Amino acid sequence: MKILCIFLTFVFTVSCGPSVSQKKTEEDVDRKRECYLVRGACKTSCNSWEYIYNYCNTEPCCVVRDYQKPVTKHITTSSYRVNDKSTIPHKIKL
Repeated sequence: MKILCIFLTFVFTVSCGPSVSQKKTEEDVDRKRECYLVRGACKTSCNSWEYIYNYCNTEPCCVVRDYQKPVTKHITTSSYRVNDKSTIPHKIKL
C-alpha cells in the first residue's frame, strides 16, 4: 500500500505542469513575437544601422535605430450640457 501511494505521488508530481522543453519553446515564440511587434527581424547579425533589441533564440532581434513607439491618439468628441438658459458645447477627451 505504501509503495502504491509513493508511486501515485511520483506520477502526479511529474505529470503536473508543462515540461521544460515546452516552456523553452513558448519563451522562444514569445521572444520572436515581441521582436516582430517592434518591427524587428531575427537575423544572424545586425547591421550598423540596427541595434539588438533582445535575442529570439540564439540570434539577435535587430531593430532599425530610428524606430519610435507608436503614440496613442486621444479621441475627442463633443457633448452638450443643457442648462436652464442655453446649450453649451464642451469638448471631452476620452
